[in-house]
Amino acid sequence: MAIRPETSDGAVLDDLPWGNFPHGEEVRDAVRQLHTADGTARNAMEVLIGMCADDSRAAAALAVPFLIRIATDPHHPHRADALGGLAAPARARHFGTASRDELLLHRSGPLNDALDDYGVEVTGYPAGWSVAAARAAITAGTSVLLPLLDESDPAMRIEASYALATAADPGRTVRSAFATRFAKDQDPMALAALVLATAEITRANPHRPDTARIGKLCQDRTQPPEVRLAAAIGWLCLTDEPASDALQSTLSALATEERARAMDALPWMTAAGCGEPGVLRCVRHMLHPEEPEPYDDPWAPPA
Repeated sequence: MAIRPETSDGAVLDDLPWGNFPHGEEVRDAVRQLHTADGTARNAMEVLIGMCADDSRAAAALAVPFLIRIATDPHHPHRADALGGLAAPARARHFGTASRDELLLHRSGPLNDALDDYGVEVTGYPAGWSVAAARAAITAGTSVLLPLLDESDPAMRIEASYALATAADPGRTVRSAFATRFAKDQDPMALAALVLATAEITRANPHRPDTARIGKLCQDRTQPPEVRLAAAIGWLCLTDEPASDALQSTLSALATEERARAMDALPWMTAAGCGEPGVLRCVRHMLHPEEPEPYDDPWAPPA
């Protein structure tokens, strides 16, 4: 059953077969709380995000069109909460992922006769189906989500970039919007988010000019350090080329502990970090994949 964001109101909510999905009733109730601006709405959003973190996305994917409707309502008091969680079902197996092979990767869609490489959720539901459904909903809502890139609040622009990065973009509509916003945005973190979002959507829809542009941003000293770091990470994910000495020097110079912690404001880096700043984890995994995790090193000094 296809649900477009513009039709996702309270009446449609009760018509859906929530009981056919694991934790469906819980998700329905959480969406209702958000939709009605109930005082516990923020807790409801945490329930949805928690389910995705626990690898149970099926019903949460069904909620995405409703979350888009709330997030794009300029008068809704919980629009920021809805926007911050609507992309959670659209990504699987990304927590702690920081390698060139895995970061920003959109795996294959669900197959008809076998499980795809997402495997199954903890409930036994095929994870690829959940992710594909969530991405289809975000793709259907692209036209109403794109204006959020011009929100006055940088945090909203960051979350909009994160959500739109999961949309199908064969015609480069989304990437063109990212480029337009990049040309006029002044916030370093929002700019970095646009770079990572462009890299993610380009990984799913390869386009050499986009990859080359991201590569040039790495060494562009006129750009904020956050943008250069995001570009370096994005470029490493988009190519198989070895990291040049110049690129390694750039990463070493810019990836300070303080800056890396600040860049955890980017949801990509929050997910990659797994207890440490995401930028530092990405740099270590991408430049020195042979090194053990700090907690796996028996000779590492105590924290």
